[in-house]
Parts: sequence; C-alpha cells; structure tokens
Amino acid sequence: MDGDRAPGAAGDDDRTVDLSHDGLGLLPEQSSDDTDRGWGESPSSNDDRLLADRPPHWG
Repeated sequence: MDGDRAPGAAGDDDRTVDLSHDGLGLLPEQSSDDTDRGWGESPSSNDDRLLADRPPHWG
C-alpha cells in the first residue's frame, strides 16, 4: 500500500496531531435545532397536560 501514496505525502503515522486542547468549548452542548425556539415554537412545557392525560391504569 505504501507504493500507492503520492511522493512526499505524509501517511497517518507521519502526521502530527495536537492533543493539548481539552475539547471543552469546541462544540455547543445544545444546538438551536435542539430547542423549541429553533423550531419556531414557544418554550412552554406540556408536562401538566401529559399528567392530566395519563391513563387511569397508570395511577
């Protein structure tokens, strides 16, 4: 396989990877699409409705 590589191209074993960053802050914990606001909805909760609509046999 080494013969398939272009002359002067570095392989994965030759590449230097900087691992000094701790990874925090690179990506947000939650995107806007994960929220109600990202979908154009109000940020209200429907927990009360779900509890009221609970089937009687779950009581």
